[in-house]
Amino acid sequence: MPAQQQRAEDPAEQAYMRQIAALDWVKGPTTVQLAGNSELVVPEGFVFLDKKNTDKFLEINHNLAGGTEVLVAPANLHWTAYLSFADEGYVKDDEKIDAPKLLKTLQEGTEQANQERKRRGWGEMHVVDWALPPAYNTANKRLEWATLLESEGGRNVNFSTKVLGRRGHTSVVLAGDPAELTAARQELEKVLAGYSFKQGEKYADWVPGDKVAEYGLAALVLGGAAAIATKKGFWAILATFFAAAWKFVLAGVVALGAGIRRFFGKKADDSR
Repeated sequence: MPAQQQRAEDPAEQAYMRQIAALDWVKGPTTVQLAGNSELVVPEGFVFLDKKNTDKFLEINHNLAGGTEVLVAPANLHWTAYLSFADEGYVKDDEKIDAPKLLKTLQEGTEQANQERKRRGWGEMHVVDWALPPAYNTANKRLEWATLLESEGGRNVNFSTKVLGRRGHTSVVLAGDPAELTAARQELEKVLAGYSFKQGEKYADWVPGDKVAEYGLAALVLGGAAAIATKKGFWAILATFFAAAWKFVLAGVVALGAGIRRFFGKKADDSR
């Protein structure tokens, strides 16, 4: 029997596919309204989940749901990206970033967060290194970096983007295969070309009197307000942030790529 047919008949993978199929997927091309007075153009060949369905998708894939994220991804789900808005004020972008120091803090916080993963019966997760160290682009007001993660299921990479706005920032986290980071980033860049704060809410629209965040660029890598909490003695808040921050793609998603493509193809046919 062909390997693909054997895989398609595996009960566990069939159960997984049923859970994926039960979600309320929105197919591109379409435009969706997001938090922070912003919008996203979902391109053709991509799919979108609202907050409720994103939480379900995260739990299915053994990631902690935070209730604030939405998902956008290629229809074959070979990578997924999660967007959320933090209404924490205007982030000043004049701070230098100490990448080695930040990496150490990320690693320590993630080890603390493993207590919650173990409580749920999930495998531990570890931060191995930067896949790309933090760098700030003054032209598009985006801070970007990538971390290499390791779990019993293998290695994943999380590529993170912080899009700065007038009243806060939007976090974008891409989860995928480390070997495909370059290609995935290029695809994500096309998606982010269709994301924007609306007029009056962009970074350049800030005026004196608007709320200013308590932190700068470095703290954005550590969770923004969660990082500030540690200075006030609330390490548990940062550990909770790390427990939900990392996104790991189960191997089953990659293995079921053909089945997922067939599922979305059927959905497209049904919509005609």
